[in-house]
Amino acid sequence: MQPRDYRLLDSGERALIVEFGDRVDAAINARVLALDGALAKAAPAGIIETVPTYRSLAIHYDPLRLSRDALADHVERLAQPHGAAPAPAARWTFPCCLDEGMGEDLGEVAAATGLSRNRVAALFVGAVYRVYMYGFAPGWCYLGGLPHEIALSRRAILRPPTPENSVLIGGGLALVAVNSMPTGWYVVARTPERMFARDRAQPFLVGVGDEIIFAPVDGAAFAALEERVAQGEVVARRTGL
Repeated sequence: MQPRDYRLLDSGERALIVEFGDRVDAAINARVLALDGALAKAAPAGIIETVPTYRSLAIHYDPLRLSRDALADHVERLAQPHGAAPAPAARWTFPCCLDEGMGEDLGEVAAATGLSRNRVAALFVGAVYRVYMYGFAPGWCYLGGLPHEIALSRRAILRPPTPENSVLIGGGLALVAVNSMPTGWYVVARTPERMFARDRAQPFLVGVGDEIIFAPVDGAAFAALEERVAQGEVVARRTGL
């Protein structure tokens, strides 16, 4: 076997963490997802659940059915150090509104970066974002690919609660907020689409590893799309890759 280029970390007696790196990086995340996919196809009895993150995969298992050493050996057979990165399965186009009442913090981002408000908006909607992981709470979807020109650190002091479905930036990432809450991130837009909906056949809309682009719409179009979403329609467009 090839030399191991990842770390195995125990999380209690019922979970093994396979850590591929220490940063948010598309190549590292691709390895996480590749191992997750390989385990889904060839999982030994005793694996309960796998949880992918930016840089690691948590494997929850039943130690009465599967030993830690046997699981580690299985991971070593599947975790190829130089395997080809899987291509994104799909690209999603999310409508979003950046009008004054929706992109509440665009002016603040502009002031902090020395750019115009329009330039900040153009950079944001001109990027292609990678879905790295769901985290924090159901449906909170963390996105890489934010242009470096607007990659601000998070606030030192939380701002007031954001509306649900706000599109946020902070710490070099973008995020779609499922529910309203105070945050250290900056609100740059709002989408009518729901990233998570318990009443939908597919509660989690996008897949980890997919791509997202944001398409700007005006206030009137946003209101019309929001009404369609309220009736159960999915207004984000999926294109297979």
